[in-house]
Amino acid sequence: MVASSGNPRNEPVLDHAPGSEERRALDAELARQASTPLALPLILGDARVFTLKTSAFSAPHAHALVLGEYSVAESEHVAQAVAAARQAKPSWAALPLAERASIFQRAAELAAGPWRPRLLAATMLNQSKTVYQAEIDAIGELCDFLRFNAAFAGELSEAALISTEHEKNRWDLRPLDGFVLAVTPFNFTAIAGNLPSAPALLGNTVIWKPSPLAMLSAHHVLELFLAAGLPPGVINLVQGDAPRICERVLSESDFAGLHFTGSSQVFRGLWAQIGARIGSYRSYPRIVGETGGKDFIVAHASAEVAPLATAIVRGGYEYQGQKCSAVSRVYLPASLAEQVIDSVRAMLAAIRVGDPCDARNFLGAVIGRASFDRITGYLTRARADARCKILAGGTTDDRVGFFVAPTLIEVTDPSHPLLSEEIFGPLVTIYRYDDDRFAEVLTLCDEATPYALTGSIFAQDRDAIEQATERLRMSAGNFYVNDKPTGAVVGQQPFGGSRGSGTNDKAGSIWNLTRWISPRVIKENLRPPRDFRYPFLVSD
Repeated sequence: MVASSGNPRNEPVLDHAPGSEERRALDAELARQASTPLALPLILGDARVFTLKTSAFSAPHAHALVLGEYSVAESEHVAQAVAAARQAKPSWAALPLAERASIFQRAAELAAGPWRPRLLAATMLNQSKTVYQAEIDAIGELCDFLRFNAAFAGELSEAALISTEHEKNRWDLRPLDGFVLAVTPFNFTAIAGNLPSAPALLGNTVIWKPSPLAMLSAHHVLELFLAAGLPPGVINLVQGDAPRICERVLSESDFAGLHFTGSSQVFRGLWAQIGARIGSYRSYPRIVGETGGKDFIVAHASAEVAPLATAIVRGGYEYQGQKCSAVSRVYLPASLAEQVIDSVRAMLAAIRVGDPCDARNFLGAVIGRASFDRITGYLTRARADARCKILAGGTTDDRVGFFVAPTLIEVTDPSHPLLSEEIFGPLVTIYRYDDDRFAEVLTLCDEATPYALTGSIFAQDRDAIEQATERLRMSAGNFYVNDKPTGAVVGQQPFGGSRGSGTNDKAGSIWNLTRWISPRVIKENLRPPRDFRYPFLVSD
């Protein structure tokens, strides 16, 4: 909501308690969407295009629950999207910022109100999120992105320049000289909505390539924007073969920017394509990306056991560990290790895994076959590895859905792949260290992976907190003290990391928005000179 002062505030997360009005509305919408498969078109300008080639999609937790099929774009459809973006650009860029912002603010009001059940149900069914995880994502964070971005853009527009009695100076917040490509992931509906809408807010037009694993929520988000008044062609939704679509888009001379969330490998590949074509572009494209993570908790011997164990379970396993920020590796001092492990195992034993629409379940399914097979491969190798001990979980079941039990593994080798490679699943790895090796473990943590997204320190000893905060300064773009390294909130903890984790442009902050403008400075001389001679010149 927008407070009376004009400053945004974070959208409240509803409880959806049994018998509540919001729960009844959600249950009805879940039933409706589950029983009404959709045919999803390409959205190109004002046209909804259904193609001959389609791809079906199901709920990850229920193979038999077919949610619909989506049209697959060919090269001519990508060209049509580019043409629509070009056509929409002049009038959209000329619209005052306040009017563009009002559209996305209106979208936030719709999402928080009548569209809430629709967005929640799509995210729960298509991405296998519990209602709580869907609430904080598809409603809370999406609304926050839309409202806070509008406020931050307003701050940019009000930035002052020094003027004098003889001249006036002002900013012109131009969009980029071309269009933006947004490539979005499956795991957050909010991120999928933010990546195209943030550049659009600043006057850009966008080609949006969504994840094939989250098509339902992506389409509902764009329909939300259109219902809020977004003109056709500002954001064009093009789904299909990602390499072919991106190759076609990146070949355009007026490609001006990439807004990306996904794997480090894909991001590097796109950057390489852009670099190879750099001489063909009208301008130097902006490249903004949030990529992989191998996020950590380092515990000091002074840490409290209960908060630490809770942080491991919530941070490591919520949404099946499919968050870029999810806890994946934990460094435990020997003096606390057994207590922490026992506590974590007890919590995991109480966790139910299954259909996320059943409120008794804490975890749903992993997103798809490729993810399931990758995680299963890690578990198979761990069982055969003498350096690994499976402490909890370790089982998988794909008969009904892609279910992986929350798994805890201890390794004896600090350089083990389980401590360095991104897995993106409900698998947390522990390394136990001697208490007097705390400083050494900080170095191990910093150097173990190419990533630097999120991490946390658990300690009551203030010196240990300060030591970790300083030594791990470059190890995480979002760093937490005595808290899990997940759950960043727009306006409170702008999100992003560096090294192999991305360009650290902080989604949901004013810094991200500056990447989507090409500012012009306008100087008006109120007393222009009338003679070329300066006062220092001496006349004959």
